[in-house]
Amino acid sequence: MPEGGFTGADMARFPGEEQLQRSLAAFNEERFTPGLPSADWHRDVDRAAGWLHEEGEFLEARRAAVAGRAAEAPRDADGFVAWFEALEQGGPGQDDPLFPWLAERATMAEMCWFLTQEVAGEAGFEDLSALTQVKLPTRPKLEIARNYWDEMGRGNPKGMHGPLLETLARRLGLEPRVETTVWESLALANVMAGLAANRRYAYQSVGALGVIEQTAPGRAALVAAGLKRLGVPTGDRHYFDLHAVLDVKHSAAWNAEAIHPLVAADPSLAPAIAEGALMRLECGAACFARYRRELWGGAGETHRSGLT
Repeated sequence: MPEGGFTGADMARFPGEEQLQRSLAAFNEERFTPGLPSADWHRDVDRAAGWLHEEGEFLEARRAAVAGRAAEAPRDADGFVAWFEALEQGGPGQDDPLFPWLAERATMAEMCWFLTQEVAGEAGFEDLSALTQVKLPTRPKLEIARNYWDEMGRGNPKGMHGPLLETLARRLGLEPRVETTVWESLALANVMAGLAANRRYAYQSVGALGVIEQTAPGRAALVAAGLKRLGVPTGDRHYFDLHAVLDVKHSAAWNAEAIHPLVAADPSLAPAIAEGALMRLECGAACFARYRRELWGGAGETHRSGLT
């Protein structure tokens, strides 16, 4: 494997998939961080090329795992949007018992562990959308631009969504770090970053971002309810209160103004958009399952989730 942000000693701590996800997370941190030219730019390009091969193999494996299901999606625009909207109810990871438990039962320590994982794995919707919209047709580009502007607080720094999440993390004393984040959360962020950063996956990224808007509101509302129950002030939990409401409108507009016109203009894009959505949902489902194992333990899962 090519050199990355971790030292050899760091990487030796983690086997297989976990090592890959931590190393890809370090690569993404490096490639998206603004910098300045250096005399070693040839070396930097060579090293990045190695990581792009690693990322490509990872993304292709994830894409292959959902390609069969994605190919079954309708090719007409109306039928495809109906199929896409149905993912909110029947897609991977939906109605996971973790979130009612967070709303009703989690202690502050358990809630903070969950939030630390989420913050550490946050890929930045505004940056992902900015990367995705490059050279798209006018209607999808404008819809993604409107979404981006909302994410940016419509020009008001106090309303920017990223800093709202950072405020919650700071008020709760969270210390998110790649080294202490479960690899499933890192894999989710790595999928999103890889789809948005590589133009060959532009339409997968449209699907992945769109399905976030569609499926996040219900989970955000339950996390907000848990934070309220635990006494977290309204201003500190505003990130989750906001996404519980705003993303419903974003989803409807994204489906109508980005996904529908893309498929109407070129039905062959439907499987790619479907692949991105399913890749994102499968990553989310894997995260939720890992979170439950960490928070509940194997033997106590049924009892802790209130399923009996």
